[in-house]
Amino acid sequence: MASSTRQEDPHARTHPLKVFDVAKSQGRYLYACAPMVRYSKSCRGPHRSAAPFVNGVDLNCGCPQSWACAETLGAALMEKSELVRDMVVATRQRLRDDGWGVGKEADIENAEGKGRSVSVKIRVHHDLRKTVDFITTVLGDEHNRNIDWLTIHPRTRYTQSTVPINLDALELLTNMFGDKLPILVSGDVFTLSTLPYTSHLLQQQPTFTSKANWLESNGEPNPSIIQPHLPKLAGVMSARALLANPALFAGYETCPWDAVDVFMNNVARAPLPLKLGIHHLTEMCGAGFGPDRSALLNKKERIRLTEFRNWIDVINFIDEVKQEKGLKPIIRSDVDL
Repeated sequence: MASSTRQEDPHARTHPLKVFDVAKSQGRYLYACAPMVRYSKSCRGPHRSAAPFVNGVDLNCGCPQSWACAETLGAALMEKSELVRDMVVATRQRLRDDGWGVGKEADIENAEGKGRSVSVKIRVHHDLRKTVDFITTVLGDEHNRNIDWLTIHPRTRYTQSTVPINLDALELLTNMFGDKLPILVSGDVFTLSTLPYTSHLLQQQPTFTSKANWLESNGEPNPSIIQPHLPKLAGVMSARALLANPALFAGYETCPWDAVDVFMNNVARAPLPLKLGIHHLTEMCGAGFGPDRSALLNKKERIRLTEFRNWIDVINFIDEVKQEKGLKPIIRSDVDL
């Protein structure tokens, strides 16, 4: 097994398929944060290096950036279904050889907590028959499938993020494959109350509020908006919207001050590089991606935030802003730093 100088992450002992099962038993979607760390530049098997600290290994066939596609990475792999199949099969075998449990459902309750998943994130083709063929090839025998679960970003490699996701493609693919393995959707997950589809796992919560809720004031759906029903979709994944609003999956339409406080208290415990931390703060304190475009800090205040050169000044500045609004300071007195 690949050696490590660090102790294994205890959170990595929970198999992703178990998380899917828990979410389903609770009658809700599984909520996933799109990965912000990549190992594509690693010359040594990155899945082997990461395995002690993660729940699973995912092959991203969805990145449309030119540098990735030029190296036959990311979305360029959507034209290489047999190669992707061989990659996930080889990854599963390599992890097995290293002592990890890759038996899918059989390793959900791995006695040593060494169950790991192997999954793939994809985009779609203009011709959806190619996407169906791709998934069929990568999946393999559905009774002994090559991947644990699948994430679908229903845009093509060339579709801009400003263009809405292809709901017809999402509906078709979840209906075809949703009984064979868990499926997540990535794309246009900006708030839980404005998702462009319905499901028995997606129920309107009374605490959610929105300035552009798709429900009429009497609680009835707006008949002018046709939303596909996706009973076989297992969960949703968000990326940029979570950067702006880490409380998205808690039902908040915009980032609350509480989320900023939690972030800053975590920074106090385990400091981030200043520039990186300020980047996260400007994202959280700016306008998000939902219909409510209000921001915790105005543009001038966010610019001021980027001018600070140490964490003390950052904390003092945000505390001053919060004090003006009658709010409590960032660093709580009950936090054990």
